[in-house]
Amino acid sequence: MKKRVYVVTFFMGVIVALLLIFIKLPYYVTMPGTAQDLKPLVHVENGDKDEGELMLTTVKMGRANVVAYLLAHIRSFYELHPLDEIKQEGETDEEYTMRQFQLMEQSKEAAIVVAYKKAGKPVSYKAKGVYVMSVVPHMPAYGRLKVGDRIVEIDGKKMDTSEQMVQYIRTKKKGDHVSIMFERGKKKKVETLALMPFPHDPKQIGVGISLATDYDVVTNPPVRVNSEQIGGPSAGLMFSLEIYNQLVDEDITKGHKIAGTGTININGEVGPIGGISQKIVAADKEGAEIFFAPNENGAADSNYREAVKTAKEIGTSMKIVPVDTFDDAVRYLERMK
Repeated sequence: MKKRVYVVTFFMGVIVALLLIFIKLPYYVTMPGTAQDLKPLVHVENGDKDEGELMLTTVKMGRANVVAYLLAHIRSFYELHPLDEIKQEGETDEEYTMRQFQLMEQSKEAAIVVAYKKAGKPVSYKAKGVYVMSVVPHMPAYGRLKVGDRIVEIDGKKMDTSEQMVQYIRTKKKGDHVSIMFERGKKKKVETLALMPFPHDPKQIGVGISLATDYDVVTNPPVRVNSEQIGGPSAGLMFSLEIYNQLVDEDITKGHKIAGTGTININGEVGPIGGISQKIVAADKEGAEIFFAPNENGAADSNYREAVKTAKEIGTSMKIVPVDTFDDAVRYLERMK
């Protein structure tokens, strides 16, 4: 009898453990990730080999189960996010992943252009297409266009940039129809869609998509950035600094371990990111001495201010440096001992 009770108890315990692990809750949980040296990811042909490190910082994220949900309430720098904070309404996991990789590609292209211009090296870039980044539910494009579709033409007119497409749509009015030719994989398709007001902004009309321009960047010397395993745009600033460091003769790190985060656009402007506190923890764990944080032009709730607060909480000696532009970061490094 006792043996039977033990067996039943054991199997009940296994079932409960499996439920705790495999039942997914309507949250994502994020936690400190890693701080990784960028030299293995960035290869400028015949680029300088420098002593210091420029480090990419990451946040780990996954769908929350019961265990992760409980840990997020008791462990520092574990955070819960409702699904709609991470994914757009109606967005699948595949579409979310594709959107993150598209954002990374944009950020990488901008990082290359900014670094080569600053180093005075030949670089050219040409718009080569417009990609769908998101589709708004209950709008005409919903269910007909997908994240990652490359728009080729609208009403027979070639579209090289997202700005061109937006300007063309602005010449239309509510109820007008547009014929959109796009590429999905290796196939070309055409959809005719009506224009209607956006739910969040009735004054604006469209088919219900957000767009991104893809650029063909040509450099001399050539550069290769291995970003296949990285999603999102937050590595832009650090990629640009690593590329620049390999292009110039001097070692801008001066032998130090330097981490940071922030988006970058083609004008060298640094933008805010999510998970700054968790990235501070990751950088400190890897021994970073300096951390570049987006300043957001001194906003009261900027990434920089949150980073400073977190640095004090964990008692790190890592110096937090505010940056609004790529040039801000370079100037700081040039003045550094």
